[in-house]
Amino acid sequence: MAHHKSAKKRIKQTVKRTERNRYYRTRMKNIVKAVRVAVEEGNKEKAVEAFKVANKQLHHFVSKGFLKKQTASRKVSRLNKLVNNMDAA
Repeated sequence: MAHHKSAKKRIKQTVKRTERNRYYRTRMKNIVKAVRVAVEEGNKEKAVEAFKVANKQLHHFVSKGFLKKQTASRKVSRLNKLVNNMDAA
């Protein structure tokens, strides 16, 4: 257990940050999963709508500092590729 005031504060900060990051990580996984499920179902309209939400949210996470810009761009690009290839499949 921490003995210094600063160490106790750091523990509190870490707990708070971990909780916040867990929320964003779970949210991100669910958003991406929604697009993938819609693609697997073959529902183009649902996939496009889910992709729009994913694109907006992932870039929002960048502005919040949860994701790096390139990570969000990579995820969006891969999802976009999935949605666009639905017609070809």
